[in-house]
Amino acid sequence: MILETERLILRPWREDDAEDLYKYASDPDVGPIAGWPVHTSVENSREIIRNVLSVPETYAVCLKEDGCAVGSIGLKLNGSTDMTDRDDECELGYWIGKPFWGQGLIPESARELLRYAFEELGMRAVWCGYYDGNEKSKRVQEKLGFVYQHKTEGLEVSLLGEIRTGHCNLMTKETWESIIKN
Repeated sequence: MILETERLILRPWREDDAEDLYKYASDPDVGPIAGWPVHTSVENSREIIRNVLSVPETYAVCLKEDGCAVGSIGLKLNGSTDMTDRDDECELGYWIGKPFWGQGLIPESARELLRYAFEELGMRAVWCGYYDGNEKSKRVQEKLGFVYQHKTEGLEVSLLGEIRTGHCNLMTKETWESIIKN
């Protein structure tokens, strides 16, 4: 599946994206705030593509102008998320390289993925979360129209060996439909 927005192409990750991935995922300001460690080499990024990013409904966020992968966005379906156990609900996750922060690229790609989730996958709700301190992710979710649900303290962030506080937001199909009508 390939999805498009005005400025972006969302497509499956490929092993030849490893250099682009490493360029942005090796930045200590990107992964740890989202709960994953910095990438240590191009080969490490290639392994992450093979073992983590090559799953259904996970996409490289690529600039239309040059095709370079600058971030990732995806939907975790039932069985791969702990936010829901329903088949008609999923979890949205995303990140983007630091040089692209503040340009509205993640909200743009997330709007398309929400459309896809509700219109094509038949979802009734999409969950999304962020950890304490990740103000950029919080703002993205607010811009998109997600509604705050709850805070969870003592969450284990296994990839980093840390305990954090998480915040959980929800977008229902009804909320999404009212947003796109306006």
